[in-house]
Amino acid sequence: MVIYSRLCSDGLEYSVNTRFWGARMGHNATSDRKEMPFLNHLEELRWRIIKSLAAVVVGAVACFFLSDQLLAVLTHPVTRLNSPPKIIFLSPIGMFLVRLNISIVGGIILGLPVIFFQVWRFVSPGLLESERRYVPEVVGLSTLCFLTGATLAYFVVLPMALKFLIGMTIQQIEPQFDIGKYIGFVLRLILAFGIVFELPVFSYFLTRIGLLTSEFLKRNRIYAIVAIFVLAAILTPPDVLSQLFMAGPLFLLYEISIWVSLIAKKKGG
Repeated sequence: MVIYSRLCSDGLEYSVNTRFWGARMGHNATSDRKEMPFLNHLEELRWRIIKSLAAVVVGAVACFFLSDQLLAVLTHPVTRLNSPPKIIFLSPIGMFLVRLNISIVGGIILGLPVIFFQVWRFVSPGLLESERRYVPEVVGLSTLCFLTGATLAYFVVLPMALKFLIGMTIQQIEPQFDIGKYIGFVLRLILAFGIVFELPVFSYFLTRIGLLTSEFLKRNRIYAIVAIFVLAAILTPPDVLSQLFMAGPLFLLYEISIWVSLIAKKKGG
């Protein structure tokens, strides 16, 4: 991004050239360039963040009133096990904090379309007119990818991880789960899978602005595999099964990202 300064009667004014990739894509940089004062960029960013937070707050309030139903959904994978553990809470405000955490994460998930839309609206002035028509498509795909990862975590990874972890106990020890730690474990797993499933969308966007190529992804595949297993170990619970269930889809998503990057480059000419 080209940031330059010029002397005015009022002092030093900083401006940002948002068309930093126009020339790269073979367009007339002089005719396409749009300049906006740096403080105007900050003001626009502030309002985008406020609108995103407003969407999260509205979603969180709705989820708080539905916290009973959401709590039943989140505890379903553990209660339907053959030998389910006893679920308890250990502090007077334990259940309130659990409901609050569920509401916040639920608000983030419900607000995802608005959040992605605000992000793309912020970067859209730097896109070519022909590229802006892809914004609704990318917003929809971002939301779909997140929900796909969250669904995989809930229906596949979570039940298997719980069965494996509870199976580590012995007959003389009765498993008991603190509801706060259990819900934190579930929400962290769901969010982690939702976020990593955004990889193809990031690949598309970075390729369109000229920061990524399919050749780069192919050339660094071996390093990506190492990074994938390290990331899976960090984001998932400390058991091999959960890590493998995240590493597998991540590697598949990396390969998909290579094709997405190739297609995005062809569309960009």
